[in-house]
Amino acid sequence: MTEMRIDRAWLGLTVLVLPTLIVAMDMTALLLALPKLSGDLGASSVEQLWISDGYGLMVAGLVITMGTLGDRIGRRRLLLAGAAAFAALSVAAALATDPLTLIVVRALLGVAGATLTPSTLALITNMFRDERRRGKAISLWATCQFAGGALGPVLAGVLLQHFWWGSVFLIAVPPMILLLLAGPFVLPEFRGDRAGRLDPASVALSLVAVLLMVYGFKQLAVGGEPAVPAAALVAGALVGAVFVRRQLRMETPLLDLRLFRNRPFTAVIVGLVCAGIAMAGTGLLVTQYLQDVLGHSPATAALLFAPMGLGVAAGTMTAPALARRMRPATAIAGGLAASALGGLLLAVADGPAALPMVLAGITVLALGTGPLFALGTGLVLGSVPPERAGSAASMSETGNYLGGSLGLAVIGVLAAVIYRSRAGGTSDSLAGAVAASRRLPADQGAALLHTARAAFTTSLHVTGFVAAAIFAGLAVLTLLLRPADARTTATAPAPAPEPEHAPEPEHAPDPEHATEHAPASVAESGPELKTA
Repeated sequence: MTEMRIDRAWLGLTVLVLPTLIVAMDMTALLLALPKLSGDLGASSVEQLWISDGYGLMVAGLVITMGTLGDRIGRRRLLLAGAAAFAALSVAAALATDPLTLIVVRALLGVAGATLTPSTLALITNMFRDERRRGKAISLWATCQFAGGALGPVLAGVLLQHFWWGSVFLIAVPPMILLLLAGPFVLPEFRGDRAGRLDPASVALSLVAVLLMVYGFKQLAVGGEPAVPAAALVAGALVGAVFVRRQLRMETPLLDLRLFRNRPFTAVIVGLVCAGIAMAGTGLLVTQYLQDVLGHSPATAALLFAPMGLGVAAGTMTAPALARRMRPATAIAGGLAASALGGLLLAVADGPAALPMVLAGITVLALGTGPLFALGTGLVLGSVPPERAGSAASMSETGNYLGGSLGLAVIGVLAAVIYRSRAGGTSDSLAGAVAASRRLPADQGAALLHTARAAFTTSLHVTGFVAAAIFAGLAVLTLLLRPADARTTATAPAPAPEPEHAPEPEHAPDPEHATEHAPASVAESGPELKTA
């Protein structure tokens, strides 16, 4: 019986990583398909922006609400409802006949996508109560998340060579159907007695604040008139301040901001945001560098860029082994130091060895973030009682989304400023220079391209230095904010003692038990880090 239960827990994890993989792929796969679908649908530049950004905006804006909603109504129930909606909407997106329809469907896909990630992470905490098994499970989850982001453009490129652009959306349907069929049998249901009611005002405030902030950052990255995105950022910050004040006054808040009193928890959240900034910023520059400086096609550039996502995946897979040999804080800090070295490789990449140095740089940079994403995510989930795990998971995911948006905006703007100063007014962007060179005589076009590529290479170098500085600072912060005791691990609060005949706590409960409630001793224990 015990072996059967263990197998079912890991089988449940296999089912859980499916939506994680698909949500990550859906965030990146469309980038390669956007030119083709825009041509077929006749989408304007503004419509293209909303087609690509609508999904991510809704995921970022609603992940907080969905995490808490799953704690209240049941995590498996929310996960399966979101999977059904995601499958149906993916078919609708593939069959869209005009830009407006696709924009609306993509936004609704974002709503469905927001239900999936916090539910999967929270269910992992229920299925794997043992510290070591949970660490392995979270590492596998993180591996699928980042591998999906890396493989999304690659798979999209393969599909677009043989099928129409709608096939990029249809790849989500079979995994979601499998989740719907297997989920009720291999996944436990869980909702907490003390999860609290869902406060509509908090939901509205969090949604508006995150949407305004993410929209402002994305618009700054696009360029153009800065007044509108600046106003969005200011308004988002003000709404966010009201949200924070309300959460601190509530007995059962939508987000328990008091968790930031825990120093390791704070270090992880800050690390997730800042790592997202560095990775998104370098990713933005490297993908353009591969195409417009080194001259590779979009499909080839996607393949060359895959080591960044695969590096994160490898780092998350090895993180549990590192944690068994050293303090988790030391493993995270060491990984971040390695990421800083990867940034330095990007900062000096040039000449005939530019391509191998860039590939080595993004691989090392990404590999070093693995312990942060795997062990840090485990620490965040272990800092709350089980009935609040969905809310904690949403906090972690929100940090990732905000970090990515900040990276695209802040580092994108910095790179643009450096490019324009080095280009000497010959062009506003590398893409513009490439387009203009095709309309000029051969010698003038070659001269323009040489100047533009040299200016962009300088931008890449500065971005590498900035990323290295961010990761080095995070490594120091992680060591400074680690607990004073000998060893800290990301664990769930200790459950109440169970009878000797009870099943082992990491095993998934029988699916017939429609609802589990956390033991009162756990629910009342509050945030806790177990030390050994």
